[in-house]
Amino acid sequence: MVALMMLNAGYSDIPEGKLASVVTCLEMRARPELKVERADSPWRLRPVPQAPPNWYRELYRRVGIEWLWTSRLVMPEADLAAILNNPAVEIHALAWDGRDEGLLELDFREPGQCELAFFGLTKGLLGRGAGRWLMNRAIERAWARPIERFWVHTCTLDHPDALGFYRRSGFVPYERRVEVMDDPRLTGLAPRTAAPHVPIIETARFGRQS
Repeated sequence: MVALMMLNAGYSDIPEGKLASVVTCLEMRARPELKVERADSPWRLRPVPQAPPNWYRELYRRVGIEWLWTSRLVMPEADLAAILNNPAVEIHALAWDGRDEGLLELDFREPGQCELAFFGLTKGLLGRGAGRWLMNRAIERAWARPIERFWVHTCTLDHPDALGFYRRSGFVPYERRVEVMDDPRLTGLAPRTAAPHVPIIETARFGRQS
């Protein structure tokens, strides 16, 4: 059994140059009824088997940099290729007007389960109904396999409606975690203009902020 480190009640200092977020894990144990989507949707789900790492990282960055997605940007090339080439991992792009503008990654490597590993849209598609359309495709594909559980996690760095969207889609929260990570805007991995909803703090106490 893995021992859990318990956080004390009250405030905890975050090391300089780091970000902290509250992660919420959610799951569904049975396929839900699909929510209403646009009848005239112009999007197409494009499967990308054995996705090239360069293509994947470019789309991953366009979809996620505003929400400080960085885990796949710092992952060693061989490790990322091993995931993308695994037959138990499905990579799909949401194609629109000749371009890939959304990312859907379904991970079936754990028997009986599917993780919604990455799910998102580029900025130009937000608010157009593409998120609901893509989630319906995700649910259909996940439950087309013999799974007992479909799960996802989101955090307080994500789009402010992400948690509500997952709950409206049929996911139920079951666990919270705290994640501490390097601020990628200070390491150069993300532009300083990314994630304006998360202020940059450059000194630990009473220092310059932007």
